[in-house]
Amino acid sequence: MMEDWLAAHPEVKALRTLAVDLNGQARGKRIARRFAGKALEAGTRFPLSVLNLDIWGEDIEDSPLVFQSGDPDGVLKPTERGLLPAPWLETPTALLPVWMFTDDGRPFPGCPRHALAAVLDRFAARGLTPVVATELEFYLIDDRGPELRVPPSPRSGKRRHQAEILALRQLDAWDGFLTALYDACEAMDIPADSTISEAGPGQFETNLMHQADAMKAADDAWLFKLLVRGLARRHGFAASFMAKPYPDYAGNGLHAHVSVLDADGRNIFGTEEAVLHHAIAGCLEAMPGAMLIFAPHSTSYDRLVPGAHAPTAIAWAHENRTTALRVPAGPAAARRIEHRVAGGDINPYLFLAAILGAMLDGIERKAAPPAPVTGNAYSQDLPHLPATWAEAVTAFEICPITARIFAPELIANLLATKRQEMRYMPELSEEERIALYLDTV
Repeated sequence: MMEDWLAAHPEVKALRTLAVDLNGQARGKRIARRFAGKALEAGTRFPLSVLNLDIWGEDIEDSPLVFQSGDPDGVLKPTERGLLPAPWLETPTALLPVWMFTDDGRPFPGCPRHALAAVLDRFAARGLTPVVATELEFYLIDDRGPELRVPPSPRSGKRRHQAEILALRQLDAWDGFLTALYDACEAMDIPADSTISEAGPGQFETNLMHQADAMKAADDAWLFKLLVRGLARRHGFAASFMAKPYPDYAGNGLHAHVSVLDADGRNIFGTEEAVLHHAIAGCLEAMPGAMLIFAPHSTSYDRLVPGAHAPTAIAWAHENRTTALRVPAGPAAARRIEHRVAGGDINPYLFLAAILGAMLDGIERKAAPPAPVTGNAYSQDLPHLPATWAEAVTAFEICPITARIFAPELIANLLATKRQEMRYMPELSEEERIALYLDTV
């Protein structure tokens, strides 16, 4: 019970409701503790249009959710996650994740969390359960001067500019921050497992454990992003999931590892190779149309270049990190698909809905994939992913698989959002774009 949680935390002075919008931004309210009961029992209210704002937090021009309909409210009800601490805030605060419903109790089709719930309901109807783990990469950044720089090592005070792939000295240097991050993850029930230093200076990757609750996996990824950014600010620097904050280094990715259990708890990707291939085919066929979800911002495409450890071709392989889909080696019970396309700047709910929806679509159609590639996929003549924001918008709009995964309202809202951002983004300098995304994604 959430009331019991509050009673066990008398230090908490405020409650923050938070919902996720299409850009993955947290939208909500700050509520004094003494008035928390109403939000816990009946939820709270704010306009439906709040989940459909552009990256600047502005209304979408000509959106039917705003002036055309009178900008009506929706009802924000607590998710099954319940109350959580907010370890990055100075004031002891409880977080209450919420999601949007209409006044008559129906799920709001423009809510990203409901989009994932709809896909998971389709899996459940077939007696299937997706098991999901995510890997999230982020940069720690010193943004206190006119340029973004690598933060100085807390141990030596030096700024290291070379690659630090799996460097223990990097982990040692940032031990204080990483320890605080793990403590906070434990307090928030985010299953953070291993962390490594990555290819860029100040770049790290944290794995979140596999779990048979894909909604919680999405919650964890979203909350982890909020947590990393908040803790970094509390430690005096910034954290970025932006695709590529530094021009000379590989960008941030968010990989998903997915397997599927049948009603008896068996991993069907390990016991039925045909089903694994159907899921792979579904993912590959949906990939161009889903690119707007995997690379949603103007800078997202900076990382999608040959040789930058991000895929550019629509291909799959066994144990090959140059392809968009990788099937890792290991025992059949652990057989899974690693989806490697997305950047760290995505909305985790739309991200998993797109991947899982495409897998299920391929399974239902018994789709057949092309042959797996061998060797360097960058150097082969293969079909390519959309390479620009504009191409991704067009592909998303016309993709029939996308239309089978997402509600028409969500598709229309996301298209309107991205077209508005594309219209105004040229007014910003490169420095202003980077500053915008550093503060938001």
